[in-house]
Amino acid sequence: MTDKTVIPSASPLLVPPALDDSTRTRIAALALRQRKANGVLMKAINFVGGQVEDGLKMLPKPLRDQLNEVTRNALRRSYDIAAQSRSGVGQRFGSDQSHRIIGTLSGAIGGFGGLPTALAELPIATTLIFRAVLHVATEYGEDPASDETRMECLAVFGSGGPGSADDGVDTAFIGARLSLSGAAVNTLISRVAPKFAAVLSQKLAAQTVPVLGAVAGAGTNYAFVDYYVALAHVHFGLRQLVREHGDVAVLDEFHRQLAAPRLPQT
Repeated sequence: MTDKTVIPSASPLLVPPALDDSTRTRIAALALRQRKANGVLMKAINFVGGQVEDGLKMLPKPLRDQLNEVTRNALRRSYDIAAQSRSGVGQRFGSDQSHRIIGTLSGAIGGFGGLPTALAELPIATTLIFRAVLHVATEYGEDPASDETRMECLAVFGSGGPGSADDGVDTAFIGARLSLSGAAVNTLISRVAPKFAAVLSQKLAAQTVPVLGAVAGAGTNYAFVDYYVALAHVHFGLRQLVREHGDVAVLDEFHRQLAAPRLPQT
C-alpha cells in the first residue's frame, strides 16, 4: 500500500477590490477637503499672529519651555479623558458645530486676560479639539474607547500646522499598526507635541493683548477646531477606505489627486 502525502493547497491571497469611480470620487473629496482646510479665516489669523510672532521668539526660554510642557501634558490629559467626556452630559455636544461653539467661548475667556490666561486656557482648548477629532473618528467606524483610535487622534495633531510648509495629513500613520503600549503613547506624544506647540504659538501671539485677546482667542479657537476637524475627516476617511481597498491603492490615488493642478469640486 502506497503512502500518499496530501499537500494542502495554499490559501488564495485576498486581493482588495480595485478602486471604482465612486471610491475615486470619495478620495478626491478628501483631497479637496485637505486643500481647503487652511481657509481664509486661518490665513487671516496667521497674518495677525505673524505680526507678533517675533515677539514670541523673544520670550525667555523658560516661557517657551513652559509652552512645550503645557502642550505635552495637555495632549496626554486629552488622550486620557477625551473618551470619558463623550458619556453623560458630553453626549449632548457631539457635532462638529457644537465643538466649534464651545471652543470659541473657551478662547474668548482665555484671551480676556492676555498671555497668562491664554496659557491657562491651552489645556482646555486642546481637550476640546481632541474631543472633536475623536467625534469625527466615530463617524468613520472607529471605536472611541480604544487605544488605537485615540492614538490615531494624536496623529492628527501631528499633521502640518496651519500656514506651515507641511500642511495636511501625515499619511505615514494611515494604515500603519501602532503599538498600543504606554511607552508608544509617550513616544507619539513627544513626536506630535512640538508641531502642535508651534501651532499654539500662533494662537498665543493673537491673544497677547488683554481684552482684545478675547476676540482673537475666540477666532483662533473656532479656526483651530475647524482646521483639525477637517484634517480628522481626511485622516479617518482615508483609514476607512484603506480598510476596504488597501493602503497602496488608496494613498497613491490620494497623493495623485493632491498633486493635480486643480481638484474637482465635489
